[in-house]
Amino acid sequence: MKTHNHHHHPPPKLKTPFFSCAFFRHCTQTVLSPTATSATLPPPSTVTSSPPPPPQPADSSESSSSSSTTSQSFTQWKFPLPLPTTPTRPDPLPKPITPLPLPPPISSTELQELFHVAELQFSTGSDLDRVNAIQMLERSLVPNPHSVCETALCPTAVMEQVVCSLKERGVAKTVTKVLLALCLAEGNRHVAVEVGAVGRVVEALPDLEGAAAERSLAALELLCTVEEGAAGVRAHALAVPMLVEAMGKISARGREYAIGVLAVIYGSNSEDELAVAPPEEVARAVVLALQEDCTTRGKKKGAQLLKILQENGRLDLSDDENGNAG
Repeated sequence: MKTHNHHHHPPPKLKTPFFSCAFFRHCTQTVLSPTATSATLPPPSTVTSSPPPPPQPADSSESSSSSSTTSQSFTQWKFPLPLPTTPTRPDPLPKPITPLPLPPPISSTELQELFHVAELQFSTGSDLDRVNAIQMLERSLVPNPHSVCETALCPTAVMEQVVCSLKERGVAKTVTKVLLALCLAEGNRHVAVEVGAVGRVVEALPDLEGAAAERSLAALELLCTVEEGAAGVRAHALAVPMLVEAMGKISARGREYAIGVLAVIYGSNSEDELAVAPPEEVARAVVLALQEDCTTRGKKKGAQLLKILQENGRLDLSDDENGNAG
């Protein structure tokens, strides 16, 4: 039993694998870690003290022979290298971003096909199909509204669905874009007036804000260039009150459009159609709009409107001017 203990030599054999495993673990925790730096490399003395020389960190092939798992992880990391100390230069000025070109105009054939598909979607009676049809018209017409040509007029069924959606909160903003794009073509204005667009726009004004209200007023002014549209806005009992109210909460360009519609209303010589219109209230709203933020064209339209009211005998500005002077 004693002789058997004296001839026991396993410890020297166990030191070498234990040391190499410890060294390998130290390497994988430092050099092979993605957050490691070159300062964490083991000192040269520890490398030379090992009987079998350990693999160099830069040699990924030797490390990959240990196991297939670690060999795959080695290839995913890059060993940190010391960066040369060079003086930093300021970043060059960014190049100006060139605006994207407008999409090519839609041909008459493509426009007819677009209206046909929209009409089919509207005809299903589904709310989802109606929303999809309106969004499809927006994507096709709004980026390049001048594609709306006179040769491909909007069908009555499509225009009616667009106009009827003005008071739906979920799609009202999109509808104002589509309606304005369609009204750029004079032929579509006749179609819009026939389906009651004038009354729909006037009645939707209280619920519209910001750019949506501005676009709806721009469409209404375009509709007034058609005689039927001008007659419709003059005959609507809520037209003047809604326009006066809108001028107090919209942008400068929106005020311009509202004043333009009021000028169409009061430019008529018919007294019967203006029985419910209060010219004094209109004049006060126009004067306030001119004193606040208003476009140059809006100021010209406002001065013209005040002149129309005075020449037609509907408004006497002498007292207001004397009162303001005093």
